[in-house]
Amino acid sequence: MSERPLHVLFLCTHNSARSILAEAILNHIGQGRFKAYSAGSSPRENQQPNPLGLQVLEHAGISTKGLHSKSWDEFGRPGAPHMDLVITVCDNAAGEVCPYWPGQPATAHWGYADPSAGDGSEAQKHEAFRQTLLALHRRLSLLVSLPPEKLERAMLQGTARDLPLQA
Repeated sequence: MSERPLHVLFLCTHNSARSILAEAILNHIGQGRFKAYSAGSSPRENQQPNPLGLQVLEHAGISTKGLHSKSWDEFGRPGAPHMDLVITVCDNAAGEVCPYWPGQPATAHWGYADPSAGDGSEAQKHEAFRQTLLALHRRLSLLVSLPPEKLERAMLQGTARDLPLQA
């Protein structure tokens, strides 16, 4: 692998929950080998990360500094960081359309239910975010623990797609 960290972009529809959680977690546990970003295919105007997502990150000791919702268009502009891996984290089973990322990076789809969906109590919503954080953390921990040869461009796509949902 090169000296540059592996750039990973997490995509979701609104970039307010799952992709934000994944970005923060990977930057926290990536040990300098990874640089995570997140974006949405259609973030709402003035969209911000879900406050419950920020709360569970902070409670887990993960920095929320610099997290903000943005369009995936930012990563297609000149001067944008080159991505090595693009992972969609939306859940097709919920009827959500996942964005497609054209170009050369390896891609993977890790479907997770939207923790911000539903009409539960505040405690139930908080628990949904906590469970999503734990599930993403388990899978990203597996990614981070891979040996360098598994992260080479030729191997990355299959490796990322094959990481188990549950560790």
